[in-house]
Formats: sequence, structure tokens, C-alpha cells
Amino acid sequence: VLCGCGHVISSVLLGTVGVALGITLSKLEMVETYRGSIAGWLFIAFGFIYFVWGINKAIKNRPHRHWHDHDKSDIHVHGHAHEQNNKHVHVHAENNAENITPWILFVIFVLGPCEPLIPILMYPAAESNIFGLILVTGVFGAVTIITMLSVVLLLSLGLTNLHLGHIERYTHAIAGAIICLSGIAIQFLGL
Repeated sequence: VLCGCGHVISSVLLGTVGVALGITLSKLEMVETYRGSIAGWLFIAFGFIYFVWGINKAIKNRPHRHWHDHDKSDIHVHGHAHEQNNKHVHVHAENNAENITPWILFVIFVLGPCEPLIPILMYPAAESNIFGLILVTGVFGAVTIITMLSVVLLLSLGLTNLHLGHIERYTHAIAGAIICLSGIAIQFLGL
């Protein structure tokens, strides 16, 4: 929801500033294109870094064995992977660093363009129709945010019920690759 709000609000502000300053539509579209290019490169960079981090995490999370000597009479071996939510603590357990991924995605969406919104906003503004301007902005913003939220919720629910077995430890790497490929599609294919 925050990413959607940032995505829409940044474009509304850009369009409002453009209309207030009397900037032509072609110049505003140029700014939107530049913002879209920045967002595309950020998607590529973030996706690649996330992919590399995910591969590293998957390698560290490979199943392994430990010998334990609890009281000289109880020596045993057990195998595990650290992402299994087990309560068997080891000295090499990872610390819980704060997750900055949502904030990185927020910045990318704020910088991401909403090209269809700018010309749609400019027409009611040029006609001095404030009600039309507010209506178009509200409907476009609501539809954008609801669409983004629906896609994320449906995919999350679907992926939660999908058991991938051995591939599960690579989910971060797969997500990073998809984000990177999305950025490549934005940047080089104009999608």
C-alpha cells in the first residue's frame, strides 16, 4: 500500500508542479521518462544484489551435520539447515539484521513513473476543472493501489501454499533474478 501511494503521489506531485508552472506535456513526459529510466536501473541493481545475496544465503543454508557432546555421555550427530525454524542453537547462527528490502522497493516505486496519469491529469487542469482533476487522480490512485495490493496478496497466498522442496532455499535468489529481469525489461524493452 505504501509503495502504491508513493508511486501515485510522486506522479501527482510531478504533474501538479508541471501544471502550476505551465510546463508543456512533452517536457513533463521527458521528466517521467527520466524517472522511469532511473527506476529501471534501480530495479536491475537491486534485483542483482538481492539475487547474489539470495545465492549466498542458499549456500549458507545447505543442510549440514553437527556433532554434539552435551555431557560426555550424550554424544550424537544431527543434520539440519538453519532456515528450518529449529530451536537447536549453534555458535554460527545468524543475527537478525533489520530488513531494508521494503524501503528499497518503496524508493524504487516512488521514482517509478505513472506515465498515463500525467496527460490524464493535465486535461482537467487545463480546463480549470478542479472536481475532474480530483476525481481522475482519486480513481487512478485507488485503482493503481488496489491492483498492486491484489497482485501481491494473491501471489503471496499462492506461494505460501506452494511447497517447492529443495528449491525453497533459493527463493530469495529467484526473487532477485525476477526483479532484475523486470528492470531489464523496463530499461531495454520499454515494458
